[in-house]
Amino acid sequence: MLKILFMLIFLFSFCFMKNMFWMVQNFLFIIMFILILLNYFSNYWVGISYFLGMDLLSYGMVLLSFWICTLMLMASDSINKYNNYKNLFLLNIMILLLMLVLTFMSMNLFMFYLFFESSLIPTLFLILGWGYQPERLQAGMYLLFYTLLVSLPMLIIVFYLYNSLNTMNFYLMNNYNFNYFIMYLFLILPFLVKMPMFLVHLWLPKAHVEAPVSGSMILAGIMLKLGGYGLLRVFSFLQYIGLKYNYWFISISLVGGVLVSLICLRQTDLKSLIAYSSVAHMSIVLSGLMTMTYWGISGSYTLMIAHGLCSSGLFCLANISYERLGSRSLLINKGLLNFMPSMTLWWFLLCSANMAAPPTLNLLGEISLLNSIVSWSWLTMLMLIFLSFFSAAYTLYLYAYSQHGKLYSGIYSFSGGLNREYLLLFLHWFPLNLLVLKSEMSLLWL
Repeated sequence: MLKILFMLIFLFSFCFMKNMFWMVQNFLFIIMFILILLNYFSNYWVGISYFLGMDLLSYGMVLLSFWICTLMLMASDSINKYNNYKNLFLLNIMILLLMLVLTFMSMNLFMFYLFFESSLIPTLFLILGWGYQPERLQAGMYLLFYTLLVSLPMLIIVFYLYNSLNTMNFYLMNNYNFNYFIMYLFLILPFLVKMPMFLVHLWLPKAHVEAPVSGSMILAGIMLKLGGYGLLRVFSFLQYIGLKYNYWFISISLVGGVLVSLICLRQTDLKSLIAYSSVAHMSIVLSGLMTMTYWGISGSYTLMIAHGLCSSGLFCLANISYERLGSRSLLINKGLLNFMPSMTLWWFLLCSANMAAPPTLNLLGEISLLNSIVSWSWLTMLMLIFLSFFSAAYTLYLYAYSQHGKLYSGIYSFSGGLNREYLLLFLHWFPLNLLVLKSEMSLLWL
């Protein structure tokens, strides 16, 4: 594990040199492929060094982190072009990546907590430093206080656990089962806010709308997955009490998912719509995870990785339109089929992935999740029907409204899109469809 970290840390020096923007990105790709070749497809911890190690759950998440961070640099060409503090931007992204990789690799609950919280700071700087509107200050505060307020009680529980078990190692903690309601609540709340669960999701649309494209990509691609990853880790020793109280969270999530889908249908801002659709997707991930069935846990892991790639790609598309038209409003971003004909294919491919069309990884995840939630209680079918229907409805609304119709009269040009942008979208969409062929990775990791 340390070899990956050292490669990352030595990359930091490149951030201070001139004209190294694409070099850093190329090196990140190289680290990514080395990581793939290491091939840690293992159900137990491997590559252990100090408090770091990987099992399949971490492996998928670390790969996703590297991939999304590399693509973030590719999407942020305008920062490089207009020299908008690009070295600072590079450094910020590298620190963020380091924090995320350490979070996913930690075998120790306290270290996990530490890096889980640290990853908040670079994200905050991304939003405050490179965001668009003055409201980014408010969005940053929302992000910070929602996350910090619920995380502090968790720290107390972490200390209590260490005091009673004399270990913080995830692998050793699996042998225990606790039955304290307060512990259960405080341990899962930070992750529910991070996911975000309905009722504590207000920070997400704000943060997304104000963040630059790289901020949106990292938020949708990885930050939301921190919550799911944390839950998968702590539920191993909260099984008994989970069976007792999880129905609360499943009910809130499913009802919330339907309500958020209805909110999606009323959005006029591209980014806002995609951000709310993330909340709807995460609600079904959370419900499946909370059933604590085999199907549910594997399905939530699968859908998290799928959603990371798919949502990130949609934010890239929204940004490509934004850079051309200077607005994210659907009233101006319409009839884009006339304006950027070849980009419409990518809108179609990523929107169809968003509504879980085959052969995407989203379909595999959603089938497993539906299976687990319905087997948990058949009453959930009522909400799942609406959730699936509206999910397709708002995705079609997004696609049809932005691509078809009469072109906005203020646009007098035609744009083909850059090679960089097509490569960026291809690198989001290709793994999404390719990983289905390797589905045992996401279904046999327990």
